[in-house]
Amino acid sequence: MPESFPQRIHLPQLAPDEQQPWQTLSSQQLSPPPHVLLRDTVRTHHGRQLAYTYRPRGPRAVFVLPITLAGEAVLIRQYRYPLRAWVWEVVAGGMESGEDLQGSAARELREEVGGAAAQWLALPAFYPQPSVSGVAFYPFVAFGVTLGVAQPEADELIERHVLPLAETYRMLDAGEILA
Repeated sequence: MPESFPQRIHLPQLAPDEQQPWQTLSSQQLSPPPHVLLRDTVRTHHGRQLAYTYRPRGPRAVFVLPITLAGEAVLIRQYRYPLRAWVWEVVAGGMESGEDLQGSAARELREEVGGAAAQWLALPAFYPQPSVSGVAFYPFVAFGVTLGVAQPEADELIERHVLPLAETYRMLDAGEILA
């Protein structure tokens, strides 16, 4: 099995405002931490003035594809209120203060599916929506997963499903797994 490796996203160096192609004219915080939302008034490189709403750099989230000792994938179906629908997903969640990446992934695996992994593979991290958010995603594959009793958060409505890898690949190809 592969060994895990450190996760890094190389953040671009921020140049001083006077060297930026877009100039911030004003900034307003629309929501409080931990989910800060900003609306800036900016002047673009063409001189156009516009409002730009975004989430600044900040939260990090882990995503885990658990693979059992039998070589099956563990997926969840979770009710997502904004979509008013049940959604197929991998195990995922936000990092808590003081956690390292793999510790956060292990906690989410334990909480959402009652799982524990023998080995971890960290995949390359990425920004899923850099035009509107500084949230960074850190994906993992967990190998040799054994399943016990899940411990979801009080407001989470989650079903655990153990599926053959071939079915999981089919679902990915069909666009059925949304997160």
